[in-house]
Amino acid sequence: MEIKTMEFKNLEKWKSTLDNCIRCGYCYEHCPLTKFTRWESDAPRAKMSMLFGMLSGELEPSSYIAEKLFSCFYCQRCVAACSSGVPITEVFTDARADFVGTEFEMPGTTSVTGPNCVACLACVRACPHEARSFENGVVVTDKVKCQGCGICVDVCPRQTIEIKTGYGTDRKYLDNEVTRFLAKDNAKAAIFACNWSYYPDLQTAEEGPFDGEAPEYKIFVNLCGGRLEKTQLIEPFLNSAWGVLVACCPDGDCEHDGNVKAKSHVAYLRAAMEAMDISPDRLKVVQIAHGDKAGFQTEIDTFMEDINSLGPLIP
Repeated sequence: MEIKTMEFKNLEKWKSTLDNCIRCGYCYEHCPLTKFTRWESDAPRAKMSMLFGMLSGELEPSSYIAEKLFSCFYCQRCVAACSSGVPITEVFTDARADFVGTEFEMPGTTSVTGPNCVACLACVRACPHEARSFENGVVVTDKVKCQGCGICVDVCPRQTIEIKTGYGTDRKYLDNEVTRFLAKDNAKAAIFACNWSYYPDLQTAEEGPFDGEAPEYKIFVNLCGGRLEKTQLIEPFLNSAWGVLVACCPDGDCEHDGNVKAKSHVAYLRAAMEAMDISPDRLKVVQIAHGDKAGFQTEIDTFMEDINSLGPLIP
């Protein structure tokens, strides 16, 4: 069988760094993709092994490996957890650069523009990573720069931009999970938590209190507060929710300025609720520092006390 070859102009410089990875598994524990799929091949350490295998000639490049490399939300959890100090996402970025333009190039978690694009360029202006541009009459995505934050998905007026594989963080999946939860007895609140500011112990999609009783709230982890559309924040109320809490990063800490958008959305909706004689305290936004689970829990407890005192929105 003929071995397919590919030049590793950018990845080559990381060969010794790849050898530093001791496969300890700390990145495995923190990766949101791995938490959702439960596949070792989605873990950063597995991707590092694949890259080392290609550089050493033991693995041939493939669309499978490319898909794994292009599937990353750049949350930097793996980098922070790495006991060997390997700049994992930087390695992935250079590996992507080598794959782009080859027969193996894949979309992964990068954004894709559909055929209904009218070239309004809203996504180009909104992209915090300068990953989208207007070339030869069409909007294109730079798959090396794109970090899958989804800001472009939110701002597209034609809803023609998508991240094809959301790993449990896309709107359709989250909407379904929220609806399923609110159909349960005693369910009262949907808590949306940003993956960058809050780390889920169990899995990416959801987490809630498990004390033997039906929980009153559940935490749904999304990629960024900026990806939560106004309609997405209102829909839980249409499914009998008593309240909705949105958590995002502190000012200046958000990788994508999504916290600014999240606060803007919530402020707009709170004003609309007040105009309809609905207590705006049923919808709140809180800013949680990186990994501050205790602070987040305090905010949740306070919020639940508030909405319990308000009672159900629909008696």
